[in-house]
Amino acid sequence: MEKRGNIVKIVKRILVILLVLIVYEVVGMLVPFAKMKSISEMYRKEVDINRFYAEEDSQTSQRACVVETNQEALSFRLDLFERAKESIILSTFDIRPGKSTDDLFAALYAAADRGVQVQILVDGMYGLLHMTGEDIFLAAGIHPNIEIRFYNIPNLLMPWTIHGRMHDKYILVDQEYLLMGGRNTFDYFIGDYTRSKGYDREVFVMSDAGEEDSAVQQVSRYFQNMWENEACRTVYDTRPAWKKEKLKKEVSRLLTHYNDMEQKGQLEELSYQELTVAIEKATLLTNPTHIFGKEPYIFEELRQLMLSAEERVMIHTPYIVCSEEMYRGLTEVAEAVPDSRMIVNSIEAGDNVCASSDYLRHRDEVLETGFRLYEYMGDHSTHGKSLLVDDDISVIGSYNFDNRSTYVDTETMLVIDSRELNEELYQKLKALKEQSLEVDAKGNYIETTDVVPKEMDLEKKSVIRFLSVLIQGVRYLI
Repeated sequence: MEKRGNIVKIVKRILVILLVLIVYEVVGMLVPFAKMKSISEMYRKEVDINRFYAEEDSQTSQRACVVETNQEALSFRLDLFERAKESIILSTFDIRPGKSTDDLFAALYAAADRGVQVQILVDGMYGLLHMTGEDIFLAAGIHPNIEIRFYNIPNLLMPWTIHGRMHDKYILVDQEYLLMGGRNTFDYFIGDYTRSKGYDREVFVMSDAGEEDSAVQQVSRYFQNMWENEACRTVYDTRPAWKKEKLKKEVSRLLTHYNDMEQKGQLEELSYQELTVAIEKATLLTNPTHIFGKEPYIFEELRQLMLSAEERVMIHTPYIVCSEEMYRGLTEVAEAVPDSRMIVNSIEAGDNVCASSDYLRHRDEVLETGFRLYEYMGDHSTHGKSLLVDDDISVIGSYNFDNRSTYVDTETMLVIDSRELNEELYQKLKALKEQSLEVDAKGNYIETTDVVPKEMDLEKKSVIRFLSVLIQGVRYLI
């Protein structure tokens, strides 16, 4: 009996220790972000929307275009990597193995072989989840001209490191070319290799290498700040002895794949001059770069920019998850701007179940802002993040109108002054709107003969209804 009593005591102690550890992890993970920071009055006063517009006598060599389709995204990347003579920078939220990744890393490896310095920066959480144990990334990382770093690798002993992700997505080549938007780096977003895909959007910008304060120069400075951030660590820079032969085969595979792409004409040069239009100015917006809860820098800049509109504001965001501060800001915009519209995924089309679940519960509050609301009913989820202000300003980048992009993650958005690019982006958004249904003030669809509401399967419907209640206590992380 005494022995049995000792065993019971030991089990109880173990259970208590496990309970304490669970509480520690949950509290440490959630509490530091629970109070969303409002924008400081000092920052609010320092915002100057005039900086988004070119001065009358200013001159720039910059040209730009919208990169809309997944195949265009692959073609631009391969062409950029082929053009590179000195440097390639790839910053992304998520890289996963796949056919498009084979294409891209074969081209990156070939560039490194000809002396190009390649820097790859990936969010630490998604790097661990999708790159760990994959030979393609280790083979790249041990190349003397390629370095891979992770931003904010989660540490369970410090659970506050689990959130505060790096959501930036851009490519820089030779201080001349920039590709920035919302695309992650795998088959769902790049190339036409899968039936299931996410529709996204990027902006391509080219400029003279020495042009001061071009979009390329601004993003380059931001990247260097991120690269040297104390939260970043180099990974995959050593080769395990037991993988020596396997990695030789992986390098050989990449080089063979590169040769195959050459022979198949996949590395065909694009005519950037023909594809792009002249722009007057481009301005980078970013959130703070530390790993903790953030003041909503990007939202505040966009809020004031939208309030300056005389006629039109058009938002395209995959998800809409708002704080009270964000609701107030959007309401101000809708009251001030005659034509205020927003395109979001319908719950049926969306691929983010948490965001869709929150939207199910808070759609009425979105409607109460006064924005005309359109729900996308297309064949795939849309993932683009864009904004139009009147007929001259376009904004494209990684920022979603949700709490996570506003208060938790790093983000990048490019504000571009150009009537021609504004018109190009408008046509893209118009095409999305034509595949959407407008929601009236009562939450019902305004019927049209051109668009049929999507049907949601029972399993997804049940999950979303359940989550719509469950996640409310942590919606500040969505």
